[in-house]
Amino acid sequence: MTDMVFADEAPEVPAGSAIKVLDPWVVMIVDDDPAVHQVTQLVMSDFEFAGRRLQFLDAYSAAEARELLGTRQDIALILLDVVMETEHAGLELARYIRGDLDNHHVRIVLRTGQPGQAPEEHVIKSYDINDYKEKTELTKRKLITVFYTALRSYRDIMIIEQSRLALRRSIDAITRVYDSHNLRRFASAVLEQVAHLLGYEAQGLCASRVSAYAASHMEGHLKVLAATSEYSRLLVDEELNTLPLDVREALDRALREQQSFFEPHRCVGYYRSSTGNESLLYMVFSEPVDASARELLEIFCANVAITYESLLLREEIQDTQRSTVYIIGEAVEKRSKETGAHVRRVGELAALLAEAAGLRSSDVEFLRQAAPLHDVGKIGIPDRVLNKPGKLDEEEWEIMKTHARIGYELLNKSDKRILQLGAIIAHEHHERWDGAGYPRGLAGEQIHIAGRIVALSDVLDALVSRRCYKEPWNFDAALGYVKEQAGLQFDPGLVQMLLDRLDAVHAIYERFPDTELAG
Repeated sequence: MTDMVFADEAPEVPAGSAIKVLDPWVVMIVDDDPAVHQVTQLVMSDFEFAGRRLQFLDAYSAAEARELLGTRQDIALILLDVVMETEHAGLELARYIRGDLDNHHVRIVLRTGQPGQAPEEHVIKSYDINDYKEKTELTKRKLITVFYTALRSYRDIMIIEQSRLALRRSIDAITRVYDSHNLRRFASAVLEQVAHLLGYEAQGLCASRVSAYAASHMEGHLKVLAATSEYSRLLVDEELNTLPLDVREALDRALREQQSFFEPHRCVGYYRSSTGNESLLYMVFSEPVDASARELLEIFCANVAITYESLLLREEIQDTQRSTVYIIGEAVEKRSKETGAHVRRVGELAALLAEAAGLRSSDVEFLRQAAPLHDVGKIGIPDRVLNKPGKLDEEEWEIMKTHARIGYELLNKSDKRILQLGAIIAHEHHERWDGAGYPRGLAGEQIHIAGRIVALSDVLDALVSRRCYKEPWNFDAALGYVKEQAGLQFDPGLVQMLLDRLDAVHAIYERFPDTELAG
């Protein structure tokens, strides 16, 4: 059993392009006559199709062929003899390939020197083969025709199969295109599909440079939006300076000239949006591409760029919304002379517990954004009560408790989901698991899960933070209090989830520290 690759006869790569030498077409010869192997390989030694040479695999019996087929998934064509170790060994192998292996991609050409053993009409009718040839009629010209026909058929089948898989990935990914990171995965799947549908062996990437108008924090950075497998690593590190020199020079030229340009085996598309964002598409091909293919690629580049711009704008709005919530929450905390990082930590602790409790990822994010509004009602509490250094008297305590209702009434006026959730949290984060809380005396699961989560997050952070009426607690002491209050003040299940994730809790405090925090 041998491999023969005519690598020394690979086609030349056009100058100035980054086309790699394409993998050869894998052809298996299954015949018990060594001379058949030698002659076939000699005759086809200079054959090329779609820029790819041939690699031959030799099997001298059906048993050897089965062994090879069990280890290779890339065989394009099998030249199959009928009579080998048995009179119908080839036919049985053909049935094994289609039935047992469920391989309907490989093209099978039956070659026989004894046509009487396998009549053509019977074989074509009974076996899923693609061609039937008598060895005596296989001249070089006819053999070349067989190879062209079979490999073209295999290529088209694989294009359809790869497009089907890419379409599945695209359909699966489109439901998750809610931010720019997921857009890259989706666009990459589509880019692979576009290349296959064009019928070319192609590799490339799509990148964008964002203007200050769209997102100032990304101004001037060239980001990869999509990439085929050759450039897929860029979706991770996004470092374009690792690209080959000719690729970087091509991208720089398009940016400098602000226009697309096309070469026989390479195209660089340029698109500039109305807001000044610039997008580039770089593709290299095994064969020259026509005008319709170029047009399709430019449409792809423009649509990915527009979608990316829209997602960036949405992310900017979401960031602004998140920052506004933090500013409001911190403004309330500063009025009560509490630490500014408190609202951020409560949001992160709440998100951690929400995820542990099995909430959907979207609900976790909403809770992270809404939790900092838990004490917004304190805006309606007089300074003499809010900032009293000692214990509140009964009248003052009743005034303080009204902040839950005030916060609810402020936030509930909006129909926005984050503010609606913030209203629930403001109203219920002082309710207790045992029903002894305020303002409504709710108990157990009568309290909204968001209220229960923020109640625990808020108290834990308040205990370890300095307040006008107390010194910060030691973290272990605060955890001890939380354990004691499981089933009384707090949902016991949430307390256990917190205790099971102390490493993550400490990480939050490292990210959002206060100098006043106890050690």
